[in-house]
Amino acid sequence: MRIYGITGWKNAGKTGLVERLVTHLTGRGLTVSTLKHAHHGFDPDQPGKDSHRHRTAGATEVLVASGHRWALMHELRGRDEPPLEVLLEKLSPVDLVLVEGFKRDRHPKIEAWRAEAGHALMAPEDATIRAVASDRVLPDLSVPRFHLDDTGAIAGFILTELGL
Repeated sequence: MRIYGITGWKNAGKTGLVERLVTHLTGRGLTVSTLKHAHHGFDPDQPGKDSHRHRTAGATEVLVASGHRWALMHELRGRDEPPLEVLLEKLSPVDLVLVEGFKRDRHPKIEAWRAEAGHALMAPEDATIRAVASDRVLPDLSVPRFHLDDTGAIAGFILTELGL
């Protein structure tokens, strides 16, 4: 399984870029999964639902299945967040996993950057960032720069980088 990251600060356009890349790449016949890091507590479950009741009762894992999908929720119960490598092992094999976030991990990445978000570029200080996808022209970059909305060119770059 090959992985490629989309990183950047909050409101940089990461999620929209990942969404467009998944649509583009699956349209080309590739199987794609995503792995997204959340910096805050999140809950994909809803209070009152049976699965939520199982979790709040103390279950470490709750698997919910139907004829359309299944979802596995795992409670850390105070243990450390698993590293990216461990999380990737939980995914079924696909052609490509797009990783959103995990900016400190060492996999290859494209940095999403928007001027209006008000953050400095990470690319000059991070060798794992292979390109920047931005809404502005950025002079003096040592890596390729793509327009943030040029999904085809960004997808092509990723596929070339990974030999797919």
